[in-house]
Amino acid sequence: MTPQGMDHVLVASPSSVVRQRVLASLMPSARRVGQARGGAEALLHLEKGIWQRLFLDRRLPDLDAEELSETVRQRYPAVEVVLLDDANDAQVGGLRSANGVDEGLCSAPQEVCHEEARTETTSGGSGCGEEAGLRDLETAGDVFTLPRMVGSSAAMQAVYRKVRLVAARATTVLIAGPTGSGKELVARALHDLSPRAGRNFAVVNCAAIPETLLEAELFGYSRGAFTGALQAYGGRIQAAHQGTLFLDEIGDMPLSLQPKLLRFLEQKELQRLGSSQVVHVDVRVISASNADLLKLAGEGKFREDLYYRLSAFPIEIPALRERPEDVGELAEHFLERFAPELPGPVMSSEALRLLQGQSWPGNVRELQNVVERALILACGEGTIRPAHLMLGGGVGRVRK
Repeated sequence: MTPQGMDHVLVASPSSVVRQRVLASLMPSARRVGQARGGAEALLHLEKGIWQRLFLDRRLPDLDAEELSETVRQRYPAVEVVLLDDANDAQVGGLRSANGVDEGLCSAPQEVCHEEARTETTSGGSGCGEEAGLRDLETAGDVFTLPRMVGSSAAMQAVYRKVRLVAARATTVLIAGPTGSGKELVARALHDLSPRAGRNFAVVNCAAIPETLLEAELFGYSRGAFTGALQAYGGRIQAAHQGTLFLDEIGDMPLSLQPKLLRFLEQKELQRLGSSQVVHVDVRVISASNADLLKLAGEGKFREDLYYRLSAFPIEIPALRERPEDVGELAEHFLERFAPELPGPVMSSEALRLLQGQSWPGNVRELQNVVERALILACGEGTIRPAHLMLGGGVGRVRK
């Protein structure tokens, strides 16, 4: 296939040299071109724009290229994926489509891959594509985000990097952070960037379901298992088969139920209440807590072995007070979100400074509420002023 007719082209590679070589070879056939430094960023581009072709480096720093190409094929069937062969690929020709057909577009990308492989070896590097790509991401000075997430501070960049690294794996992830910091958004980003993105994302809030019902809700039950069980129920875990199960507020799970969850995590099998049948389920488990689970374990309120099983890869979200540089960006995001309903006002510099000086015990959720109230109070005016900000129980009051 020739490059003729390719109007909108996206190139994803951790190497700027590879990206520029591929784009140069496409000019002037491509009318619109885009670049991504990893698989997660490529998915963001695909989500926000219309692309006809995606050139994908096999050595992505965050996602597996083969799995990502399959994800793109399912979610964006109109996008043709072309894999860039690396230095160890036995095929010759540099560019190959996802179905294995030799593109014959140009040989430059293949030469670059050889060139970079030699550079990694002579510089004493491990040659690991993931590690080398991550170093590129960390030193490039660019801002990376995740789907639905806002904030470009160094603290959030560290969170984004961890999410991109673990998203494609089945590893259990424990998300720690204060209430209102966005733990569920991180969990959803992990799901959206994984090969399971097209499957179910099941959410169970362990604090919101009564202890007597939580086991049945998670593991299901057979007909007649208890009074009122008029028909069988598969449960939330089975409903998330081949997808992701998000256990929010896992620290509130009753001690009596924790051994059963631990067994499921280890064996990937469960038994419904009232049934002796063993059901095998393929589920990626992500959990979250605003409590210190190790402290709870020391107090005998949480199983230590379950904690270590859940926290194979921990991700900690910083409190909003620890990243005040994100407050303005978040405030603008919420203004845009509510603008269709309440159009008009913009944030004044005085109001923004007041927002940045807050301690935000309710974190991002509290900031969202403050911005929404300010929009209502400033309705009909062109600017949100300090007087419109209801902070700490009052209007325009500074809370330390």
